[in-house]
Amino acid sequence: QVQLVESGGGLVQAGGSLRLSCAASGRTFSSYVMSWFRQAPGKEREFVAAIFWSDGSTNHADSVKGRFTISRDNAKSTMYLQMNSLKPEDTAVYYCAARVRRPGTVVFGRSYDYWGQGTQVTVSS
Repeated sequence: QVQLVESGGGLVQAGGSLRLSCAASGRTFSSYVMSWFRQAPGKEREFVAAIFWSDGSTNHADSVKGRFTISRDNAKSTMYLQMNSLKPEDTAVYYCAARVRRPGTVVFGRSYDYWGQGTQVTVSS
């Protein structure tokens, strides 16, 4: 059974930085794509970034390009989201998600099979 555990959330001032981690376990992830999503109160879940575990290629949402960077550490089976220049509108619960790599877009949350419990990120103005 795949398990995803996020950590690293917290309260930060606008312009600050945080690094989120997602520790994955339960199988080998070489054939997986893993992503970060976020959901703010009263809003729909939003795609943030994805990484293809086998080759490290990435995809970032336009809203975070240039500020957020997704990465992974194969040896630790851990995915990261480095968040810089944070804005109040980045406030949300951030979730990591995983699914087997297959044709089709990575931005739809419903296509993912496994989810973490979420970690709260709050950016104060």
